[in-house]
Amino acid sequence: MKFLFADTADTVDPAFDFERTRSPRQRRVHDDDHYPHEHLIRAPYDGILLSRAAFSDHRRSGKYGAARSMRFRREGARTFLRYPEAEFPGSIVMGDCGAFSYRDADAPLYTVDDTLSFYADGGFTHGCSVDHLIFDFFTDNREPSEEARRRQEITLTLAADFYRTSVALGKRFTPMGAIQGWSPASMADAAVDLVKMGYRSLALGGMARSPTDDIELALKAINERLGASKVAIHVLGFGKVEDAPRLKRLGVTSFDTTSPLLRAFKDDRQNYFYADGNRLGHYTAVRIPQAADDRHARASAKARTVGQEELIRLERIALGAVRAYASGEGELEQTVDRIIDYVSVVLWKDKKSEKSNTAEFAKLRSIYLRSLGERPWERCDCRVCHELGVEALIFRSTNHNKRRGFHNLAVFHSLLKSQAKVSP
Repeated sequence: MKFLFADTADTVDPAFDFERTRSPRQRRVHDDDHYPHEHLIRAPYDGILLSRAAFSDHRRSGKYGAARSMRFRREGARTFLRYPEAEFPGSIVMGDCGAFSYRDADAPLYTVDDTLSFYADGGFTHGCSVDHLIFDFFTDNREPSEEARRRQEITLTLAADFYRTSVALGKRFTPMGAIQGWSPASMADAAVDLVKMGYRSLALGGMARSPTDDIELALKAINERLGASKVAIHVLGFGKVEDAPRLKRLGVTSFDTTSPLLRAFKDDRQNYFYADGNRLGHYTAVRIPQAADDRHARASAKARTVGQEELIRLERIALGAVRAYASGEGELEQTVDRIIDYVSVVLWKDKKSEKSNTAEFAKLRSIYLRSLGERPWERCDCRVCHELGVEALIFRSTNHNKRRGFHNLAVFHSLLKSQAKVSP
């Protein structure tokens, strides 16, 4: 089973100065930065999924601005992402329409022709047909809403047109029929229709927020209708690596997610991954926000009372304590105390009581004792941990946090590959 990273325009600056927490003045964003496959020793995925919604055009703005979007169309995905086939043989570059971005619209934002033009310009190896999300999912196969039925009809009509027109892209391009439905039975019906159109690769959509049990129900229904078909199935937006073997047994050949990277800075607790046997284990990164970034001070009356000069002094002491501890020159308990001295000022919640704040910092102290005490960065062989050491476990600048996201991707991918070795 292959894992595709859903690109979110997240790169790191390889020349970032962690002592001064800043990039070189001459840095050129994107050109000088590293994608995960450039920065790590091994690519932490088997391919990249690019959503059309990530690119700006006359319809809306995306994460890649107008100039970079034009450059992407001019250079193609491989060159733009610096992800050449020669260096990453067998890798996949898949495109989709980003249906979630126009989920509230009456109809898909993009046409079949301009979507295929986007895939052709990008040199994609795989591309999903244009679809319209259905959020309902009834395990009892009840009758759908009129809107759900209308959206499925739109998706299938566009899929038929997409398949006919995709032939022009040649044999190196694999058209993928997007499955949308409101129940296991309706998804199976859609899969049968797509296969009749000619598709041999299907993409199961609309289930990014669904539990694995529901995805299994849909896949079982599809399998029952398609029989021993050789159809490849990709699951869009699936991030539960522990459950990947369950999907593999039901014929899933690939899936995509951006979750391992995003959790590095959007998850308060489980934001540093490690392999715990066949499961993901987690540590909590140590928050030492930048004192010079006054967002935290503005959010905390306590920080404003203490003042910027004192904040910078406490920040310097906390950082110094962590780095000294990592080098073997400090004691764990005292190190965590210095961290709490600082964060109990900048992370104080004005809307909570003193008792509640005190309890929260006591809990953080216990969590940080584990994170630092078990020294996980010393057990990891990814480039991030090897080069940065304890900095990988500090929740601080974008370059700290995205590097930790790269580390998470590496752990996620390694765990998936290790599952393949032991799965039947």
